[in-house]
Amino acid sequence: MQTAAKRTIPFTLPWNDAPIDLSFLYENEKPAGRHGFLQARNGCMVFEDGTPARFWGTNFNSAANFPSHEYSEIVARRLAKFGVNLVRFHQMDGDWSTPNIFQFTKGPRLHATQHLDPVSLERLDYLIHCLKREGIYVYMDLLTYRKFRSGDGVAAADELGHSAKPYSNFDPRLVELQKTFNEQLWTHLNPYTGLAYKDDPAIALTAITNENDLFTQDLVGNLIEPYRRQLQERFVAWATGRGLPTPDVPIDMTGKDPNAVAFLGDLLKSYYSAMIRHMRQLGVRVPIAGTNWVSGGAPLLDAQRVADFTDSHTYWYKWGVWTTTEKRFNNQSMLGERDPWLCLLSFIRVSDKPFFISEWDDPWPNEWRAESPLQLAAVACLQGWSGAAIHTYRYDCRENVDQIAAPITSGALAGVPYRGGVFDTFNDPAKFGLFYHAALIMRRGDVSEPAAMTEVVLPSLLHDPKSACLPGWIRASQVAATKGAAEVCKIAMRLPGAPERGTRQVSMDATIVPPDATEIRSETGELYRNIARRYGVIDTPRTKVAYGFLGAAGEVAMRGLKVKSATDFAVIAISSLSDADTAHSNNLLLTAVGRADNTGAEYDADHTVQLQLGHGPIQIEVIEAAIELETRVIGLKISAVSSTGALIGPVSESYKDGKLQFSIGGMYPSMYYLIQQV
Repeated sequence: MQTAAKRTIPFTLPWNDAPIDLSFLYENEKPAGRHGFLQARNGCMVFEDGTPARFWGTNFNSAANFPSHEYSEIVARRLAKFGVNLVRFHQMDGDWSTPNIFQFTKGPRLHATQHLDPVSLERLDYLIHCLKREGIYVYMDLLTYRKFRSGDGVAAADELGHSAKPYSNFDPRLVELQKTFNEQLWTHLNPYTGLAYKDDPAIALTAITNENDLFTQDLVGNLIEPYRRQLQERFVAWATGRGLPTPDVPIDMTGKDPNAVAFLGDLLKSYYSAMIRHMRQLGVRVPIAGTNWVSGGAPLLDAQRVADFTDSHTYWYKWGVWTTTEKRFNNQSMLGERDPWLCLLSFIRVSDKPFFISEWDDPWPNEWRAESPLQLAAVACLQGWSGAAIHTYRYDCRENVDQIAAPITSGALAGVPYRGGVFDTFNDPAKFGLFYHAALIMRRGDVSEPAAMTEVVLPSLLHDPKSACLPGWIRASQVAATKGAAEVCKIAMRLPGAPERGTRQVSMDATIVPPDATEIRSETGELYRNIARRYGVIDTPRTKVAYGFLGAAGEVAMRGLKVKSATDFAVIAISSLSDADTAHSNNLLLTAVGRADNTGAEYDADHTVQLQLGHGPIQIEVIEAAIELETRVIGLKISAVSSTGALIGPVSESYKDGKLQFSIGGMYPSMYYLIQQV
């Protein structure tokens, strides 16, 4: 829909600092690794000393993994100030990047990918050292976008795509090359920490391969030679060994044959098991995941169970519509949907394994994207998930960038037009600007986790192949029980043969949230979302949030807080910056943000096609709202804080009968306000 002109102010988050420094809240967590190695125990992640592990993180993509020493020091301090305690090193092996793990600069022909570039590696070493010092852990990706080359001795090298999907899951040569890479990386001695990567507890998590499996139909349905022949021969041997009829060739691997599905599942389990065994032999001690997405459905989830934890990705985005010629995008709010993106995560969680979200995003230029960070953090906390990392912080390390989604190239990056700046979040007020509260919710466990677990019983990995409506294997979209459930109860899948661990067992067709539901409320009472009116509430002792279309919602009441927004769309969050609840804290942060975009950005009448990117400075809409906070603390004063951290003016307040009343967005508008006792 087209929106009227709004009152805005410039508010560019500096690339090298944070407006407010909350790192003091996490001082006891420095350096990363102080609690020993991360472990997977009883469906949770804990450190060696028994300390529960909860992560609020981000991704570094491609060149962002190899910054200068100066930049590493700056970015580590900045992340710590916002509360980030994990960085996923993603796309280190992407050949489009300069640098990448195999080649620091473009020049000589890279004929093979069997040696790590020493300059790239040294920069990675120093980045790890700086992050560790600030209490920030590393999720180490392995095979993500590696382009195998002729000198690697692989068949049909010129026809293989990034990470050689799906052949890298089974071809002996491709598997051997992965093992060589893993050995080079994990046994590498970091001169700045004095530890090999395998011996550094600050490197906390890893995954074997990114978004890569044997069940995604556009991969297994179009195999090239000699890999197709190899896979067919292995299938015939597998079937013969089990006394099954010899399959006809060419073999359809896309899910119509239950035996083919079982074979592919066994092949994946064998691959994951071999890779995990190899890393354990090297001395790698941290939890290892197989891959990290939902596309393969129930058979892929079943294969993941040989790994230490499960991982998945979720986006509120329309893939493939953002092109170099027409920048069309999703500009819908997710709040009017029963479950736009959380059900995909629920489907990849099993009760006896920890679960992590290594990618999530509600990308710019969706003007409602501020609705996503705190909702996701709250749900992750409710579910007992181990953490989440937004995709992404940055693709590069340019300094003094003063606009959202500054283009990395003039068009596509590695053939993908939306990859460039669209996913950069480091200076986006509507998302990264809310990380203070998201980190507090997740790391402190501000949202209560239910004691009971609901398990969705999957009757088999396959539906009846003869069924006209649901042929092939079970996919996430077919499990009705997950729709909306992540905001209600603690939920996981139970695969065939797995023992009952949940208090409640339901079928995949069960209805936890009815399709016509107009509201959703958690069993704990701390989360609420009104689907019909498109707003939500997070109501906990130390963090309280109202988010969405608050203008039409009228007064939104929580326990100890009332919010009445004059602005149509807003996220208004208050968090205690101490161990006390909001009613007894003498130090609180209030954040108010909604729409944010570049100066001069232009869109079509429907606000679904971008006509002009715009330029800096970033503009945020001023959020005007009346606030009533119940507090037992006398002498609280409210100060607006600028994007550079300066106090730009007092906000008038009144205190009567234990209630602090004030309005934001008036004479000294900002998105940050400190509420502190004099």
